[in-house]
Amino acid sequence: STVDRVLGIENRVWLFGSRVDDALRGGDIDLLIETEAVLPNRAQTLCRLHGALIYALGERKLDILLKDARTRDAPVFNIAKRTGVIL
Repeated sequence: STVDRVLGIENRVWLFGSRVDDALRGGDIDLLIETEAVLPNRAQTLCRLHGALIYALGERKLDILLKDARTRDAPVFNIAKRTGVIL
């Protein structure tokens, strides 16, 4: 809901990394946030997302991948989708 509020556009969020496996002692929270829209300023949006998520989740190590319509595809996005769970 935090991502929906900050972006205000259709999106998909994946949780990936060690937090997906309950047997692991996951430390940080790894998120892939993807939208088909074009974000006018990805850096600013990423900062707003990070701040809002820290506020919502508390002080935690948080890694965010943000992919919009202009972001080039990269292997890390495919790995996050393949190994993660969509929220």
